Amino acid sequence: MTQWTLPEHLKLEFERNSFNPCVGKVLLSENDKTRVWYMRVAPGERVGFHRHVLDYFWTSLSTGKAQQHVNGAAPTVAEYVPGQTKHLTFGKGEFMVHDLENIGDTDLVFLTVEHKNSANAPLPLPAGVMPRNLKAEEV
Repeated sequence: MTQWTLPEHLKLEFERNSFNPCVGKVLLSENDKTRVWYMRVAPGERVGFHRHVLDYFWTSLSTGKAQQHVNGAAPTVAEYVPGQTKHLTFGKGEFMVHDLENIGDTDLVFLTVEHKNSANAPLPLPAGVMPRNLKAEEV
């Protein structure tokens, strides 16, 4: 059971998006083994709640600072440097729902790779979310 520490508007968003499978802004590639996501977050921008169920890793491509709420808990703050990478693993039935807000003064850029052969089945992607190249304004 979630112990809420979120303000009401974030609690409502958390509940509404708690099964959002889009863990990045742009799906760059998908095959039977992986999904590769790209995300650029401008200063002051916030990426809404989304759910991780697959084992994955993210790599920071930039320097910056962000705040996130994990599973409805109080916010935590992290700083990032280029090349910083974190691997996460989920057992059967385990997941993480979180958001990400850029509280620094530089763009945050991440690459995230999900492993589809994890303990949990991949969540289905919404209609229209398909692998594509980056647009100039997303780079």
